Parts: sequence; C-alpha cells; structure tokens
Amino acid sequence: MSKPATRNPWAWIPTLYFAEGLPYVFVMTVSVIMYKRLDISNTDIALYTSWLYLPWVIKPLWSPIVDILKTKRYWIVVMQLVIGAALAGVAFTLPADKFFQYTIAFFWLMAFSSATHDIAADGFYMLGLSKHDQAFFVGIRNTFYRFAMLAGQGPLVILAGQMEEIAGDNNQWAWSITFFVFAALFLAFFIWHLFILPYPTSDVKRESKSLKQVMAGFVETFVTFFKKDGIVLSIVFILIFRLGEAQLVKLATPFLLDDPEVGGLGLSTSNIGFVYGTAGMIALTLGGILGGIVVSRKGLKYWMLPMVITMNLPNLMFVLLAYVQPESLWIVTGSVVIEQFGYGFGFTAFMLYMIYVSDGEHKTAHYALCTGFMALGMMLPGMISGWIQEMIGYKYFFIWVMLCTIPGFIIINYLRYDPKFGMKNGKEQ
Repeated sequence: MSKPATRNPWAWIPTLYFAEGLPYVFVMTVSVIMYKRLDISNTDIALYTSWLYLPWVIKPLWSPIVDILKTKRYWIVVMQLVIGAALAGVAFTLPADKFFQYTIAFFWLMAFSSATHDIAADGFYMLGLSKHDQAFFVGIRNTFYRFAMLAGQGPLVILAGQMEEIAGDNNQWAWSITFFVFAALFLAFFIWHLFILPYPTSDVKRESKSLKQVMAGFVETFVTFFKKDGIVLSIVFILIFRLGEAQLVKLATPFLLDDPEVGGLGLSTSNIGFVYGTAGMIALTLGGILGGIVVSRKGLKYWMLPMVITMNLPNLMFVLLAYVQPESLWIVTGSVVIEQFGYGFGFTAFMLYMIYVSDGEHKTAHYALCTGFMALGMMLPGMISGWIQEMIGYKYFFIWVMLCTIPGFIIINYLRYDPKFGMKNGKEQ
C-alpha cells in the first residue's frame, strides 16, 4: 500500500496543533497548580518550574539536528509518544515519597520533547501544504493551539479538581489519575498521527548537506542576527519587558489557591480551572484578537504606548485582590478577566516588535532566536519570584510586580522601528 503524499489538511492540522499546545500548558501551568495542591512551597514551585522554560530558550540550538536527521514526520510521532510516556511517568511517580524530584525529571523530559515537537510540527506544516493552504490554515492552526491552552488550563484542571473531591485528602492519587488521562490522550494523538499524517515528498532526510555545512549555515544565522541595527537594545527590551509578568504568572495560581490566613484567596482546583483556565483564557484570546485588529489600522508605533499600558496596568487587579481578599468568585473572576484581556491586548505589540526585529534574511530562524530570548526573560525572574513572595508576602509581592513594569515603559522610548509596521497597507509581515 502506497504512502499518501498529501491528505486533507483538516484531518491533521487541528489535531497536530492541539497536540503542540497541550504539553506547554502541562509543563508551565498545570504543574504549578498540581505542586501547590501537593503542598510544595512557592519558592520551590517558582524555581523548578521556571527552569522548565530552558528547552524553549535553547530550542534554536538543536533545530538543525531535527532538520537533517530523519524526517519531520518521524520527529512528530516519536515526540508525541515520548510526551505520552513522560505524562505516564508523572502519573506513576506521584504516589512515591520523593514524587517532587521524580515528577520534575519527567517534566524536563516532556519539556524537551515538546520543544522538539514544536520544531518538527512547524517545519512539517510548510512541507505538507501548498503556499495557498499554508496561508489559509494559519488561522486554523493558531485557533487549535489556543484551544489546547483553553483545554489544558480549563476543563483538564477542572477534571483534576473533580478527582480531588473524589479522593478526599489524597491529592497525590487524584493528580496521578488525572495524568494517566493526559497520557492516554497523547497515546491517542500518537496513533492518529502515525496513520493520518501524510508523507510529503519534500520531507526527507537532508543527506545532500553534511552536518558541518548545516552548522556553518547555523553560525551565519547567528552572526547576521547580532549584526542587525540596534540589536543590543532590542534584546534588552525582549529580556526585561515582561519582568513583572514573568513573576506574576508563577505566583498567580498559588495566590488564588492559598488559604486566606496566609494571604491567598482559598479557591479550589476546579475554581482555578474556571477562573484562570476558562474565563481568563477566553479574555486573553479576545484581547489578542482586538490587539491585532487595531494595530492593522494605525500601525505599531501608534499603539505601542497604549498597549504597554494596557498590558501592565491591569496587574493592579492582583494588588486589589491581595488587599481586599474578596470571597465572591465572580469578583475574582472579573478581576482575572480584566487582567488577562489587558495582557492579551498589550502582548500584541510585543509580538509584532519581535516580528519586526526578525524581518529580512533568515526571518524564521531570527524569530526563533527572539522567542528564545523571550523565554529567557520569563525564566530568570520566575526562578526567584517564589522566594521574593515568601519573603514579603502577597500584598507587597504584587506591588513589587508593578514596580518591575517600569523598565518596560522607559525602554520603549528608545526603540527604533518603522512607524507603519503592522498596518494593513504598511510594511508586509
């Protein structure tokens, strides 16, 4: 039986990008909620889960290996199998005495496998589709990636909350069952894509180029990136712009889960799945959509300051929540929705600026470098955020987060870019 070179994209693009988004949510968000429910300290949660950003920071370093060894299809299905095995590993080791060390190791495996899967999936997308279909399905792939974020932080976290209620005081058992469900889901993805993904004729091993030649091109990509005009200031901006958010995102769910006696709001795991994972994710998505629409009309320069304000000022909602500690779930939900909508709207400017910096030769590789610096800017502040919070408490911590947004406001005054960039009739992206 011949292997199909093409297949209806609707059969594999939605599931491929849904599968791409889920591991990132498991590693970065679900792990934080789980460890908090298992009584791990905020210091350890922030430190060790922030380290899990590292594979996405250094992802550009091993992308040439994925490019020349085997095929993109091979990497996709193998990484999905490994991710499923890592999820099962978390599930098996959660009941153990040293579950924190064991599960962190499996999350590391999941993170590296997920980052590798990202490289292969994005490359396969370009190989498996015509230019017309690439343009048509770009919105579809992004939508299903967003659906994965919504599912991972919403319904799947609510499932964990339901398991906690069934298990009573045995949260380790509840989360173990939950991760077995996650593992079964990825086994299904693996089986589906093993048979459904097409075999594009262009998806072949790069035997025409030696590893030495590929690495030479890789070095050239780095050199041309660091020769861009104003690149040092651009890198500084990418690293520090999210200084406040990098710390907020690590402590937001622990704050919502912690008991009121220690400054938290005392929400349940199911509450988190609704407040942050469902209502918050919808607001984040709507904010991002609106941000893209308004920038396309007047350009990045016009909207840069308003978007920076909109992204950072709503962090005040967490200051208010920490001081008031409302008991109403709807007040908490409304506050998170405001913060997430503002973040989604303002983050548009940050993403467009990285696209602007990446423009030119080696656009794709340079954008990957920008996202690597972005991940580094999230990883380093996140690592110490838990320690800071436990030293000064939630009230002063969220004030500290607001102070950390000030450098971003300062540096945008020195950035140089095309005022019309992002406009529909301006410079093409």
